[in-house]
Amino acid sequence: MTVAVPFDRLGRFGNDWLDSRFHFNFSGVAAPMGFGFGPLRVWNDDHIKPHSGFPMHGHRDMEIITYVRRGAISHEDSLGNRGRTPAGDVQVMSAGTGIMHAEWNEENEATHLFQIWVEPRQRGLKPRWAQAQFPKGDRAGRLVPLASGEEAVRAANPETLLIHQDATLYGALLGQGDSVTHTLPWSETQQRIAYVVVADGTAIVNGTKLSTRDGMAVFETKSVEITAPEGAEVLLFDLPVPAQKN
Repeated sequence: MTVAVPFDRLGRFGNDWLDSRFHFNFSGVAAPMGFGFGPLRVWNDDHIKPHSGFPMHGHRDMEIITYVRRGAISHEDSLGNRGRTPAGDVQVMSAGTGIMHAEWNEENEATHLFQIWVEPRQRGLKPRWAQAQFPKGDRAGRLVPLASGEEAVRAANPETLLIHQDATLYGALLGQGDSVTHTLPWSETQQRIAYVVVADGTAIVNGTKLSTRDGMAVFETKSVEITAPEGAEVLLFDLPVPAQKN
C-alpha cells in the first residue's frame, strides 16, 4: 500500500528568512502524515535565505539528519563541533542527553535542505555530531546508504553515518529511464516500511508519479520500485514497524 503526499499539501511556516514545509506535524502546524510514520517524526523541507538561519537552541533524545539539496549549511554546537555541509552531503546529530546547536546559512545564495528526525532506539545516549561527503557519481543509478543504525548495512558501507535506530536513509541519483528496486521484508516475524521523497526531478514510485519535493509512505508491501522517466534525485528511508503494545 502507498499514500502519496503532494508538496502542495504539506504544512507550511514562513517568516522573513525561512520558508518551511512539513510532511509531519511540527511546531503546532498540522501536516498530511500526522505525528509520525514508524519512528520517523519530522521531515521538514526548509528554504533558508542567505546570511540567516536557526540560532542556538536545544534538543534531546532524537536523531537529526540534515540533507542539503542546494547551497550549504554551517553547524555549531555545545560540544565544540563546527562544520559546513554543502549540497549533496549529509550531517547527523544524535541529541541524546541534550545538545545545543545552531544551523546557519553563511552563503550568498539560499540554502535548500531536508531536516529529518527519527526517534532513537533508546533514550539517554551520548550526544554526538558527524558529517560525510556522498559524491553524486557514487549514487548514480543506485540507492546508497547515507545514514544507518543497521549493523549489516554499516558493515558493508563503512562510510555511512551512524544513527541510533534500526533504520537506513538511502539516496539515489537516477538518470533518464533508470530504475531501482528496494526490498522491504514483510512477514509475521519481520515488517518494514519506507518513506520516499523526491529531492529533484520526477519519479514513479510503485506506479504513482511523484514530482519534486513530493513524498510517499509505503507499507504492507515487499518492495519499493522507483523509475525516473526524466531523471530524479530520490531519498528513501527504510524504517522498522513499532512493536504493538499490549
